[in-house]
Amino acid sequence: MIVAEWRRTGGLAFIALFLFAAAPSWGHHSGSVFNTDVVLAVEGTISRFRWGNPHVYIYMTTGNESGEPVEWEIETDATPILARSGWSADTLQPGDPVVVRFNPVHDTRRSHARLLSLTREDGSVWSARSSFAGTTSDLGSGATADDISGVWATPLSTNRHIWGLRDTDRRLNERGAALQAAYDIATESPAGHCIAYPSPGFLAVPYLNEIEIFEDRVTITGELYNTVRTIYTDGREPPEDGELTNQGHSIGRWENGGLFVETTLLEFHRSSMIDGSPAGTQRRVTEWFRLSEDRTRLLIDFRVEDPEYLAETFTGTGEWVYMPHLELIGIDCDPEVSRRAWGH
Repeated sequence: MIVAEWRRTGGLAFIALFLFAAAPSWGHHSGSVFNTDVVLAVEGTISRFRWGNPHVYIYMTTGNESGEPVEWEIETDATPILARSGWSADTLQPGDPVVVRFNPVHDTRRSHARLLSLTREDGSVWSARSSFAGTTSDLGSGATADDISGVWATPLSTNRHIWGLRDTDRRLNERGAALQAAYDIATESPAGHCIAYPSPGFLAVPYLNEIEIFEDRVTITGELYNTVRTIYTDGREPPEDGELTNQGHSIGRWENGGLFVETTLLEFHRSSMIDGSPAGTQRRVTEWFRLSEDRTRLLIDFRVEDPEYLAETFTGTGEWVYMPHLELIGIDCDPEVSRRAWGH
């Protein structure tokens, strides 16, 4: 069901489309802060354009019901994502007339929203992820991989699949459920503190990843926060009293046409930034990376054992798409920007 409302205030058009259906969500805080059931289309003028990471911000002035000026703060993706879709720091200038479609935040007292699309005066339509479509079939570059090395893109379908699994799927035990219930997304979100995502969350972040194969190790570099995972393939055993880290200690072995990885020594984390599912220090994450039959995708199975907070083993799947023509552009995290995005 769609209900459209059109108002003119001070010469500015305001259209509200209330969509009573789940809209796609993406970005590192998905739909938790933003109301994906509501799409607003607002006409106004650009007041500011902040080109930075982990989010670019568009500030647009329009009028409210009383004709008074209101500045909307519209959040979108990081600079590499926008750059690959044709944006630059000079795409928008103060005074530019635009029509912006966005999801507003649930808190109606705030004029804050997530960008869906922006239409300029010349009729051109700009979106954050025109280079990152929703499914793997939309992303195909026509290139085939010789092995699992190279540059890989995470399609939004993988992002929604892995991040879409909530506590009911993870089956938290009593201790985990209690910790989750006390979670405050505004102050405890890992993203709000520029903390990178360990696996399996690492697998779902919708940016580029580059895999490099060396004689004694494999590295996976994630574009977001410039995160580097090192997987040792020289036959070593994990240290018994090793230091707990965000990415943990990973041991890999080549087997059955793919790479099996076992990761331990992981520090405490909120495995779901949205609902606050806790991930304990005793957890063990196993992954299997292998090429698809047509060698255009990287298929990934994962398994999470966490005796501290899970009632049972948590499993899932994902896939990346081979995109050798794209180049990783590191995304540093600006703590001030990240805190603002999460309502700190």
